[in-house]
Amino acid sequence: MASTAAGKQRIPKVAKVKNKAPAEVQITAEQLLREAKERELELLPPPPKQKITDAEELNDYKLKKRKGFEDNIRKNRTVISNWIKYAQWEESLKEVQRARSIYERALDVDHRNITLWLKYAEMEMKNRQVNHARNIWDRAITILPRVNQFWYKYTYMEEMLGNIAGCRQVFERWMEWEPEEQAWHSYINFELRYKEVDKSRSIYEKFVMVHPEVKNWIKYAHFEEKHGYIALARKVFERAVEFFGEEHISESLYVAFARFEEKQKEFERVRVIYKYALDRIPKQQAQELFKNYTVFEKRFGDRRGIEDVIVSKRRFQYEEEVKANPHNYDAWFDYLRLVESDTDADTVREVYERAIANTPPIQEKRHWRRYIYLWINYALYEELEVKDPERTRQVYQACLELIPHKKFTFAKIWLLYGQFEIRQKNLQNARRGLGTAIGKCPKNKLFKGYIELELQLREFDRCRKLYEKYLEFSPENCTTWIKFAELETILGDTERARAIFELAIGQPRLDMPEVLWKSYIDFEIEQEEYDNTRGLYKRLLQRTQHVKVWISYGQFELSIDSDDRIQRCRQIYEEANKSMQNCEEKEERLMLLESWRDFEDEFGSLANKERVWKLLPEKVKKRRKITAEDGSDAGWEEYYDYIFPEDAANQPNLKLLAMAKMWKKQQQQEDEEEQEEEEEEEEEGAQQVPQGKEAQESPEPEEQGPAAQREQPENEYDDRDDESSSSSDSESDGGDREDDKTEQTKADTENH
Repeated sequence: MASTAAGKQRIPKVAKVKNKAPAEVQITAEQLLREAKERELELLPPPPKQKITDAEELNDYKLKKRKGFEDNIRKNRTVISNWIKYAQWEESLKEVQRARSIYERALDVDHRNITLWLKYAEMEMKNRQVNHARNIWDRAITILPRVNQFWYKYTYMEEMLGNIAGCRQVFERWMEWEPEEQAWHSYINFELRYKEVDKSRSIYEKFVMVHPEVKNWIKYAHFEEKHGYIALARKVFERAVEFFGEEHISESLYVAFARFEEKQKEFERVRVIYKYALDRIPKQQAQELFKNYTVFEKRFGDRRGIEDVIVSKRRFQYEEEVKANPHNYDAWFDYLRLVESDTDADTVREVYERAIANTPPIQEKRHWRRYIYLWINYALYEELEVKDPERTRQVYQACLELIPHKKFTFAKIWLLYGQFEIRQKNLQNARRGLGTAIGKCPKNKLFKGYIELELQLREFDRCRKLYEKYLEFSPENCTTWIKFAELETILGDTERARAIFELAIGQPRLDMPEVLWKSYIDFEIEQEEYDNTRGLYKRLLQRTQHVKVWISYGQFELSIDSDDRIQRCRQIYEEANKSMQNCEEKEERLMLLESWRDFEDEFGSLANKERVWKLLPEKVKKRRKITAEDGSDAGWEEYYDYIFPEDAANQPNLKLLAMAKMWKKQQQQEDEEEQEEEEEEEEEGAQQVPQGKEAQESPEPEEQGPAAQREQPENEYDDRDDESSSSSDSESDGGDREDDKTEQTKADTENH
């Protein structure tokens, strides 16, 4: 390294990196480690082996190792691994006594260490010190009785040594501590290996009492079944059912019991077991039971049994639905339909009572619409299926008491109750019930049903009274007036019917007056009172000028068999046309004229036909502005308008427009005629001049001179230009005038 004159060292400057771009080959830490591994640069050479040649060296080696182990133990006595290594080293030197001493010293330090006991006992068993091993296992299971590993190792050692009595004795000691289930199974399997079935049975008896679980009872029963003790196995199942009772009943126990009986071909017993279990186990816990019962009935049962299973399963589903939501009336309907088809009347009544007990929480009719059908179905079931009229009457009366009639009612219930009493030949109760309904909560449907009932009974006086009450309740109902009049007509009292119609059309407010007037007119036509009919039409036309009324009036006059019917009909059309000239609905006016046209086409003369055809309007496409909801301009839209000739006479702009169109059309026809005449003259001249004269007369232009030749075509072209310009000017003037008229017409239409 360079030095200065003063003797100080000079530190070289760090070279500056000129190119800072990344190198082409990148070296990563992974690559460095991989190369080091491949070259094995980190491996140290193994230590040299020491060969011991005599006893002195061996003793020195042992002394050195023991001193090291003792130093490690002295430093930290609680590290059991140091003790175990020390003992295993002594064992490797066949110093069993020393190893035993080390283990004992270690147990004094930590006697609850499981590994220490296991290593100690394994050392004794390796060196065939059986009694020492027994001593160690006894001490271990005495100090730590809940460590199952000691018991398993101890029993395994005794069984391997063939000491069956000693092994059984160890198991007995173990079972006194009531260990886990696997320990009991190990004891049972031990006895079964030596064909001790009775002892295994006694162990099972203790086992199911120590661990009273369903699976253990089932294993006990399978044990008896496996060894051929069928009666004992059945007794075990029966004891299990009795042991658990109805409080702790289990689905799997009954399934196993039923499968056991099924293997024994005891099908009736199986069916009884399934039914007994289904009656006692909660439905939500019996899914597997249902499934197995269904499979059993499909395999060994008849059709009735299969249906019973399916019905039971569906009943369970419906029960769950109605428990989850008692106001789910659709689920109640399905449930009732199921029980009605399969069970007795008492069960059906019970389900009906449960269903109708769930009244809607809100007194609004929309919430009661489905609920009320539960009562209806209940009453119909009692009447039609059970044939109990008294109970049916009680159902109807209870339902009618439950409904809040001041807020709403159900006419269907009242009418069904009345019809039921009629079927029971109790007319007085039926009339009393319907009368109460009309008094409490009058409705159109109630009146109609009551009137229909009295009509079937041919009680016409009562029908009249009911109609009078009905009209007092709802005088604007045109249908009621019409039905009342029809009743009087059927009974032959036309004057009463006419009086009813007169009262009806005199009402200040009607829901369908057009239907009422039509019925009145049809009534007078049926009675052939044509003068009354004409009077009705005139009275109706004073109220309304509707086009259908005029057309109906005309058709009526045309339908009368008289000599002047056509003239009367035409006169009506003329009056209608005059009255509708100021009508804003042009489509109705067009409808009238079309009807008049059809009439004249069938019955009128040529002059009348032409007259009506001249009255028909012209269909014109127009545009108008559209205004949006917020008042802004939304553009234009096209629509069709009808221009009637009578209205066109009062509108000069439309008349000018029509005249302009006629003038333009006339000009085009005149131009076409002139062009055709010129073409005909040219063709005639070409036919009269022969070819020879054309050859002789051809030099004439040369005699005229060049000036004449130049002037002639110019004049011809000038004349043509003048004509074309005049015609184009006239057409453009006409077109401009026509455009001005069109724009003026559009402006007038928009202003209108």
